[in-house]
Amino acid sequence: MAKTKQNQTRSKSTFLKRHNNVVLLIGVSLLLVGFYGVFYSGQEDPWTMTDDGLLSYPEREELDYSVIDVDDSNPGYVVKTISYTSREAEVESLLTFPAKNGNNSDPLPAVVILPGAGVTKENEHSLSVLLADMGYASIVIDQRNLGAINVENDIMLFRNGAEPIQFLMVYDALMASDVLRDQPEIDGSKIAMLGSSKGGRFAIIATSIDDSIAGVVGISTSGYDSASLSREDVVDQAAYDFFISIDPDNYLDSISPRPFVMIHSLNDTIIPYDNALKTFEKSEDPKIFGTVDGESHGYTETMYPHLKSGLEDIFA
Repeated sequence: MAKTKQNQTRSKSTFLKRHNNVVLLIGVSLLLVGFYGVFYSGQEDPWTMTDDGLLSYPEREELDYSVIDVDDSNPGYVVKTISYTSREAEVESLLTFPAKNGNNSDPLPAVVILPGAGVTKENEHSLSVLLADMGYASIVIDQRNLGAINVENDIMLFRNGAEPIQFLMVYDALMASDVLRDQPEIDGSKIAMLGSSKGGRFAIIATSIDDSIAGVVGISTSGYDSASLSREDVVDQAAYDFFISIDPDNYLDSISPRPFVMIHSLNDTIIPYDNALKTFEKSEDPKIFGTVDGESHGYTETMYPHLKSGLEDIFA
């Protein structure tokens, strides 16, 4: 009888220990959940999708950047090497100003330059120098992964509600415009987007999202013509929805009445001329399409007149 009572006492003690351990585990879990909730409760969704399935950034993070170097050794322009924060990443950029012309201190129009895939900010800096000669400031950035795209990974992120890299590239462009706007030499009401090839696609989307951007120039670029696909014919709905969200063609309507400029080589070997023309035809006025002879992909000297007149229209 005493032995049975002793066993019952041990069983009760074991039960209480297990019960207390469970309670402790639940308590710790609730504390962690509470901490997580406190940490994140004040944060809004960083990106949203519209009813039409398009990307939107209602708000952007507080601007945070540092000037790494200043090069004023060139007679026609000054270059600042700037690193700015964008979604916890550091984006490296070159900010170029025309050299001061006497006492002229009027605020400058400025351009965000988005290089094509595989093109560094240094490779594209000659375009910044050209713009400085026209009287414009500019910022050219190193795109994430130098513009390389992993479509399968982006679709996986999108499917799981995470921010795809291509969305982040658009966001980086928007943050670059904020860097420009923060410079005292810049006219914040006159900032344009300019992108080449893949960068042109991000430039179009960014301009559509931010109506404070004055206009956009797309060089050797085009949309994806996603309208030619039918949702009913697609097996992977998430992949289809993502495709819709990154197609510049779907953002064209909201660019008007701001100027939309495209410049393309007639025999471009990377993005066919007909693809660019199809995108241009979908856009609204005011718009300009500049055609040059040759097979070049990206900016060439023959595009200069179209670029000059296009930017003049944007900043008029």
